[in-house]
Amino acid sequence: MGHHWFIIWGIICGLCVSAELERFEQPSKGDGSLSFLVIGDWGRRGAFNQSQVAFQMGKIGEKLDIDFVVSTGDNFYDNGLSGPHDPAFEESFTNIYTADSLQKRWGDAEAQLSSLLRKIDSRWLCLRSFIVDAELAEIFFVDTTPFVKSYFLDPEDHTYDWRGVHPRKHYITSLLKDVECALRESSAKWKIVVGHHAIRSIGHHGDTPELATHLLPILKANGVDFYMNGHDHCLEHISDTESPIQFLTSGAGSKAWRGDVERLNREGLKFFYDGQGFMSVELTQSDAEIVFYNVYGKILHTWNARKQLVDHSSI
Repeated sequence: MGHHWFIIWGIICGLCVSAELERFEQPSKGDGSLSFLVIGDWGRRGAFNQSQVAFQMGKIGEKLDIDFVVSTGDNFYDNGLSGPHDPAFEESFTNIYTADSLQKRWGDAEAQLSSLLRKIDSRWLCLRSFIVDAELAEIFFVDTTPFVKSYFLDPEDHTYDWRGVHPRKHYITSLLKDVECALRESSAKWKIVVGHHAIRSIGHHGDTPELATHLLPILKANGVDFYMNGHDHCLEHISDTESPIQFLTSGAGSKAWRGDVERLNREGLKFFYDGQGFMSVELTQSDAEIVFYNVYGKILHTWNARKQLVDHSSI
């Protein structure tokens, strides 16, 4: 389990002014398009079909000529890394995702914070909260772990790194303000928010009420297209019934939870699969295509969206 850096913004006369912004540039392809894979809940030293999923990711990554990979968190089981020199980092990441097409930047929604990890494997980009500016799209990685109140009240057998998070209420308030500011200022064609925890899910953990209460209204108000997460070990697509937001779960990178399905609140459900797999995203100025694959690379579900292009010559 891990967490994220956050972006610091100031509010002056209703305008957002960046004071300390963690922003990483990711150029689009020459034709302006963008493609990437999304994988979560994976790090088990190749076990539970992690290696097989990685192999299919490599094939699809080559086919789509992906620009980067988004990881939705829970990267190293069972309880994160013991430190920057924990061999699990290489055994569960470097030695598993070896395909040429996967030798791209990996942005992570649940951070292993040490900068030393990037020296071991330069693909690794993990902070608390940050933005990847991919020209056509902006991807906002949000530290969702501190939102979950039970992690503070009853952490059970898990260990959390709360450095920089206390006091929790202040941290969450500041983070929400940062996210709202960044989304409002974004002029990207596609706005994507990535967190570890689901806002909507019918999987084992279900909806995360704290995110539905505090984060979702900000996403709705600022034209977010996709919210992507892991946490539930499944593949899932739910359409918001009150906005264009699509909730996309890709948390099936290794051990899946067969048959562990909540029977509650299936409103907007488009697709659910309780096996292993991953997701691809292809974006152009006008179109988005989301595809879910299983452990054999078979396509399970495809969803397409279209954006209206503005004719500036008539304005």
